[in-house]
Amino acid sequence: MKYFLAIIGGGPAGYTAAEKASKAGKDVVLFEQNAVGGTCLNVGCIPTKSLLYGAKQYYNATHAQKYGVTAENVAFDFAAMQKRKTIVVRKLVAGIKQRLNNEHCTLVSGAAAVVSRTDELVTVSCNGETYEAENLLICTGSTNFVPPIPGIKENEYVWDSTDALAATELPKSIIIVGGGVIGMEFATLYHELGVPVTVIEAMPTILPNLDQDIVNVLLEKYKKAGINILTSTKVESIEGGKVNVKSQISNDQLQISAERILVSVGRRANLQGLEALNDLELNRGAIIVDEFMKTNLPNVYACGDVTGKIMLAHVAARQAEVMVGRLLKQIPLQRIAYNAIPSVVYTNPEIASVGITEQQAAELNIEAEVRQLPMTFSGRFMAENEGETGLCKLVLDTKKQTILGVHCIGNPCSEFIAAASFAVRMGYTTAEFEQVVFPHPTVSEILHEII
Repeated sequence: MKYFLAIIGGGPAGYTAAEKASKAGKDVVLFEQNAVGGTCLNVGCIPTKSLLYGAKQYYNATHAQKYGVTAENVAFDFAAMQKRKTIVVRKLVAGIKQRLNNEHCTLVSGAAAVVSRTDELVTVSCNGETYEAENLLICTGSTNFVPPIPGIKENEYVWDSTDALAATELPKSIIIVGGGVIGMEFATLYHELGVPVTVIEAMPTILPNLDQDIVNVLLEKYKKAGINILTSTKVESIEGGKVNVKSQISNDQLQISAERILVSVGRRANLQGLEALNDLELNRGAIIVDEFMKTNLPNVYACGDVTGKIMLAHVAARQAEVMVGRLLKQIPLQRIAYNAIPSVVYTNPEIASVGITEQQAAELNIEAEVRQLPMTFSGRFMAENEGETGLCKLVLDTKKQTILGVHCIGNPCSEFIAAASFAVRMGYTTAEFEQVVFPHPTVSEILHEII
């Protein structure tokens, strides 16, 4: 049988493309070597958030007194948290499989590899069988990057994020190498469950791609809470459970030890199984695609982390929608508004942002106006976040008064950042956004208050 589309990788990009194309009546074969849902669902977004929510419940219970609630003998069961996480993941995986259960979609479990390609036909092998398709979509995702640090490989003390999520017991102490999104979310998880945490970040600040004023709010709270955060600090080597670091400011050297060392310094595109596509154009190890996710090869497309653009599950899914829409010649042709992609860091308090930051506006020579307010200008925030101030910032084009970026810290800003994303996507002016009615009382009203 010859398929219309062969998809390698069953993550958010792969299963979204398979569902969309097969529902349009096109025969699709989807290859996934692990579990459908990819990194995000199985060893990333969902399991992390499940554990973080459990940790937040424990944290809230132990800090309930400030709301007039007394809870005695509060305890947590990490094994039970892990069990619940597994159940959540299994249910979601089953849901995806059900969505793909139609006569036009074939799901193949196994590691796939491209055998050959012409402009008319792509041949893929998996489990000793070969499959032919008119078009190929590469959704092979990304893998944890292992930095070239002496002593990091084959070290029983060293974890990556997958190892940490699979652990059945909490470490007595942990060092987290990397203060990016993954590192800070794990720092939140372990800290709220009582594990001493040290974060080591080579950059001058944690979460370096986010608005600095927003990051400073989190940084101040976490340092007061007892999380040891070392910025501008380089890891020189690892010896068992000991990490040798050097300050890039003072040149002071220090040795830190912990029961576990979690390394989370980024991810790299996974090109495994694509060796036969030796004329596929890459940039810094990622596949180059156009605005419709097409590669330099006429019938080969790529979506998700493997493109090296924005490594977020919702970006991957949107890329897949655009790619399939183009392949099916659906009119009007859709494009991705990369300037309006929302992102969230699930720390406590959580951070949500969309669009450019104040710093990025300056780097782009954009004349920008910044408006900001503490989140306490929202009555709902005040009622539910005792002792917190939070912050919300808007970055505006000074001349046009269009909204270029929105950046918030404070719970639950992740739940209303989509409204800001819509404003950035549509190029709303402050006058237009001012006409939007927000329900009262909600934390989202902070956006209206700033305008």
